[in-house]
Parts: sequence; structure tokens; C-alpha cells
Amino acid sequence: MNKRKQVARYVILDFLAAAISWTLFYIYRKQVIEPVKFGYDIPVELTSRFFLGLLIIPAGWVLFYFITGYYRNIYRRSRLIELGQTVLTSGLGVTAIFFALLLDDTVYSYKNYYQLYFNLLALHFGITYLFRLILTSRTISKIHNREIGFNTLIIGNNDKALRIYREMSVQPRPAGNIFVGFISIDEDGGSDLDKYIPSLGTLNEIEGVLTDNAIEEVVIALETNQHDLLSKILTIVENRAITIWGIPDLYDFLAGAVKINTIYSSPLIKISNGLMPAWQENMKRLIDVVASLIAIIVFAPVYLFLALAIKLTSPGPVIYKQERIGKFGKPFTIYKFRSMVADSEKDGPALSSKNDGRITALGKFIRKTHLDEIPQFFNVIKGDMALVGPRPERRYYIDQIVKHAPHYTHLHKIRPGITSWGQVKYGYASNVDEMLERLPYDMIYLKNISLYVDFKILIYTLINVFHGKGK
Repeated sequence: MNKRKQVARYVILDFLAAAISWTLFYIYRKQVIEPVKFGYDIPVELTSRFFLGLLIIPAGWVLFYFITGYYRNIYRRSRLIELGQTVLTSGLGVTAIFFALLLDDTVYSYKNYYQLYFNLLALHFGITYLFRLILTSRTISKIHNREIGFNTLIIGNNDKALRIYREMSVQPRPAGNIFVGFISIDEDGGSDLDKYIPSLGTLNEIEGVLTDNAIEEVVIALETNQHDLLSKILTIVENRAITIWGIPDLYDFLAGAVKINTIYSSPLIKISNGLMPAWQENMKRLIDVVASLIAIIVFAPVYLFLALAIKLTSPGPVIYKQERIGKFGKPFTIYKFRSMVADSEKDGPALSSKNDGRITALGKFIRKTHLDEIPQFFNVIKGDMALVGPRPERRYYIDQIVKHAPHYTHLHKIRPGITSWGQVKYGYASNVDEMLERLPYDMIYLKNISLYVDFKILIYTLINVFHGKGK
């Protein structure tokens, strides 16, 4: 099961559908609308302007679908929901095209505007949904026939776990869960569940189990009074690209927390990894990339000047590279302009302090103005970082932080940032205690993340840069 290939299929078909519908619409205008306007037949000429539109219009549609989050969870498709999504996006997109490109057309009668709008809408929606329906139906059929599926782990070895396994295994139209085993939560590890699927270990081994078995979905089967245990499990599992399901109790049913996904499936609560609506998350990524590209171009002279200045004022490399921990706990290499002497950590990891002798004369300036951070725009483009997000730390310090604040790992649900709410409110940390003092601000950001909050943080960051509040 290759998710990238599946996404590529949808992208190609959506692009093709938009191109076909625009071509047919172009012919319709030439054959039906324009002859009424001019009083004689208009030949259909495929001009350079037509071919330009044939490239830009479909590309715009694909970008629109990406922003609205259509290409996420590509194997979890409902044809009925997809119908509603296609109607909505087609209506919004065609309306935008109409006002941007078609409203200034000179027509014989205002009724021609209605004809243009509704014909484009019918063509685009009809062809797009036809292609999607074929591809989605084919995928759903493969899931129901157990040709493709999702490696699933059950966390729990009680009667709930056994019941949910039996229910999901005998469904007439399976949801695609391939149960690879279960994790024991009791000390003795005993369960009737091991008659059906293997026991893969205990909670202490869960991280290795998730990685070794390429787990895509997790079903948490706990008793209603095991809240502390649930929090511990979610701290580990939520920091991965895994779909998490919980077994509801009576309170969940009464509170309306249980939503039906398919008629044949067992009632489960989806514990979402998503902290932002899909359109905001994709728009955030798009803004990050575009803004970073612009910043790299604008700061090109600054890059050259600082590179030369660093090289002339102190021996050592211009760019300082260091391993940090990013989204879902994955390590990446962060880039900064070197502001300290070479081999500044030859005796082991050490955070900078106010009067740190390792900082060069030029380094003091670029740290105060945050110019040492601008190479991180390359990290943003690579996908390691975002413009706004919790500042990434090294594993060495994370291991110390989690001893005092295990919830710190929740920050790994999102990409780390060049700037953060914690950095704006508190600034750089010189030791682990200061990291712990800054942590509440980053946790607040995690619970309030939005494009609006990001813009406010960026504005205050620029103010701090102009005031030289770095250290």
C-alpha cells in the first residue's frame, strides 16, 4: 500500500478532470455563447492563451484541493462525504473563476452569465466526481476484499479488547484493519486475546512495537477508570502519524462523542492527531514555504555579508550544524550562522549564557538581532521546521526535561519553529530550569494554534528583532 502513489493518482485525475472540463467549456463558449453575441459562427481556435489557461486553471484547482485538505487520509474515503466535498469545492472554485475571469466577458444577454456559470459548474463537478468515484470505489473494494489494509495494534488485554477484536474481525464489510498483535497492560499479561493475535510486549516496549511493526492505527481498550494510564499511552502514541481509536463507554454515548463512520463498523471514538483544521494546516505550510523562499531571496546579500564577516573574524565554518528533535520525535539537522568559537562544545553540550566567553564579537550582534537564525529558512523549505512552532531542542536536554515534565513530548505533535510563543514571551533558555519555565507558553500555543496566533507571534518576533532583544 503506497500512499504517495495513491495521492498521485488523485492529483493526476483531478488535474485531468479540470483540464477536460475547461476545454469543453472553452468549446461551449465558442460554439454557443459567442455566436449569439456576434451573430455569426466563431471558429474554435486553440490559441496560446487557451493553452496557458489549460495549464494554470487545473494547477489552481489542485492547489485549492490541497489547501482544503482533500489529499489527506487518502485511503479513508467515504463516497457520500466525497460527493459533498466535491460539490462544495466545485461551487467555491467555479464562483472564484467566474468573478475573476468570466464576469468581464461581453455577452448578448445577462442570461448568458447564468449559462456560463452553471455549465462550467456542471462540467467541472461531473467530470471530477466521476474520476474520483471510480478511484475511490476501486480502493474501497480492495479494502473490503482485504487486499489492502492498515497495520493495527490493540493496546489492552481485557474483555473489551477481546470483544472489539472479534467484532472487527467478522464484519461483513471490513474497515481494513489488519491486527498484528496487542500490548498487555496487566502485569501478568494473561488474556484470551493471545489465542487470536500475538502479544507484542508491555507498555514499556510500546515505542519499539510501533516502529518495528509499522503500525498505522491503534485501538486503545482500557477501563473507564484508567485515566492516568490513558494519558501515558497518548503521550507516546499521539506523537506519531498514527490514527488512534478509543472504545466508548456509556458517558461517551450520552455526550454524543461517538460518531458513525460506516454502518458495519464497531462504534469507536477517533482521537485525532490534528490540532488545526486541514485547510489551516495546509495553508500554514504553504505560507511557510512561500515566505521562506521570499526571505532567502531578500536576505541573499545579508547571507553573503555575514558569511564573509564570520570567515574573516574567527576561524571555523560559517554555518553551524546541530542535531535537533523535530515533529513526531524525528531528528533533523538545524542550520545557523556560527556565533561561537569553533569546537565550543568539545567538553559536551552546554547552553549559552549572558556573558558566555565562547560567543564571538560578531556573534553577540547576530544573536541579539536573531540574524544567526536566518539559515533556518532552508530548514522550513525542507519540511523540518515551520516559521512558528515550539523551538526544537537536543535529545540531551529533552531527556532532562521529561524527567520533570513528561508532557513536554506533546510539543512533538507539530513542526518546531524558527520563532515561538515561548521565545517571544520568555526568550532563549540558558539552562534546563529556564526551559521548564518557558514550557507553559509553548503548551498554551499547542492548545491555541491557529493562523491568527501565528501572525501575532511573527509580528512580536519582528518587534523583538528590531529592538535587539536576543541574547
